[in-house]
Amino acid sequence: MAPEPNNPPWFDTAVPAREDCVLKHMLDVRAARHPQRRLALFEDGSSWTYAECRQQVRAAAAALQQLGVRKGDRVLAWLPTGMPMVLTWFAANYLGAVFVPLNTAYRGAVLEHVVNNAGGAVMVAHPDLTDRLTGLQVPKLQHVVSPEALQGNAAQLDDSASIEHWDIQCIIYTSGTTGPSKGVLSPYLQLYTTALVTYGYMGDGESMLVNLPMFHVGGTSPTYCALLRSGMFYLVDGFSTTKFWDQVRTGNCTTTSGLIGVMSAFLAKAPSRPDDRDNPLRYITLMPINEETVKLGERFGFDYMSGFNMTEVASPLVTDMNTRVFGGCGRPRSGAECRLVDEHDIEVPVGTPGEMIVRTDLPWAMNAGYNGMPEATASAWRNGWFHTGDLFRRDADGNYFFLDRIKDTIRRRGENISSFEVEAAVRGHADIDEVVAIGVASEIEEQEVLVVITAKPGRDVDPRGLIEFLVPRLAYFMIPRYVRVVSEIPKTETNKARKVVFREQGITADTWDRERAGLQLRRERL
Repeated sequence: MAPEPNNPPWFDTAVPAREDCVLKHMLDVRAARHPQRRLALFEDGSSWTYAECRQQVRAAAAALQQLGVRKGDRVLAWLPTGMPMVLTWFAANYLGAVFVPLNTAYRGAVLEHVVNNAGGAVMVAHPDLTDRLTGLQVPKLQHVVSPEALQGNAAQLDDSASIEHWDIQCIIYTSGTTGPSKGVLSPYLQLYTTALVTYGYMGDGESMLVNLPMFHVGGTSPTYCALLRSGMFYLVDGFSTTKFWDQVRTGNCTTTSGLIGVMSAFLAKAPSRPDDRDNPLRYITLMPINEETVKLGERFGFDYMSGFNMTEVASPLVTDMNTRVFGGCGRPRSGAECRLVDEHDIEVPVGTPGEMIVRTDLPWAMNAGYNGMPEATASAWRNGWFHTGDLFRRDADGNYFFLDRIKDTIRRRGENISSFEVEAAVRGHADIDEVVAIGVASEIEEQEVLVVITAKPGRDVDPRGLIEFLVPRLAYFMIPRYVRVVSEIPKTETNKARKVVFREQGITADTWDRERAGLQLRRERL
């Protein structure tokens, strides 16, 4: 029998009213109800009340309409984090158009691919970025305008389009590490569900610090929750260890858009201050959950929860508040069904690694496929389930534990190795700050394990000493053959390590080789 679902008390699986799900209706209702309440605070000090936001959004929507934008059209937003990005997003959705945020790092063939895949005729872009379009073949793109062009006459706006829960709200592009970036078609119900499950502990009128980018669900979903809760979002351009707590206090923020990966580790390493607990933060969604997480919550006085999400789904796993199940992602929430399966979609036994597949009770609460990629859509949506591409295991209590992206799993001499578990063990070494583990080609067959590490300030890492440290902590086949020390590990805009950089570089001249160093490991026989 499957364990009981984890049911966050703030989440209801019923179909919400349009005024709590569809952006246009959300904004209209809340602006009428709380016209002078502050909705947004931006890093430059500017702000919006609900009434001011609606007024500017309607004017910008009228400007987009003058460019030919209608319901269902795609509006590309190629802008840094800030007021113009939010204005473009809200104005597009106000018309029932599809918001398509683009990563400001895009250029060349990747930029050409996503612009053509999106298929929009209108792009709102920062002037410093538009030169990158020169020479690209983007025939569908007809208008590239600056944010300053969104100054329309709201009195001329036709806002009669009927916008429903199941309409596509946005297209978010995945990283494209295994092929061309895929545009995830996300209905309004998906954004609503993700926002409410992940951040629904936010109270009416409270404030949210948003420090993740708008071309990622990590930026859009907390912003949406602030609007849903008739609260405020304080939007800043990226996570900063040194600025984080000052930003929390400036915005009087009771929660934040989440601490992902190394963010919580960076905060934990910051020197203690007498006023650490003198802050308004009450709840955080973060990952991973470990001893450091517990200490961080105690130090700063907040409660925490975790879970699992990706662009294509809607937070199907959530933990209990202040969980002590270290390394866990929680249990399936109410309204979501999860299974772990083998390559043939046959469910694996408890404790056996398998790919997590997901489906939901509420229709349109997950992605509606990949834009213009029917084969990728059919592959992901097999047998009525969405296939996440993530490897998990489940314990007897129903807790799910993330092991790896299947594409990141390392295959060495007949054994599947979780890069996530190797990284966790390496990170336990006192001299090591950050680490990524990848598979590199073996001269025999399959792969060998390479760890790329950075040292803590003022420390040096001895590769031989690291291997000796790992011997009692990892299975013999998981212990790295190669160790490379670098000054910095490149990150994505959401502070995830860009492993693809090191895969492309492979074994470099400065890579230490355990076997060349004469350090042999023997398999233990029972």
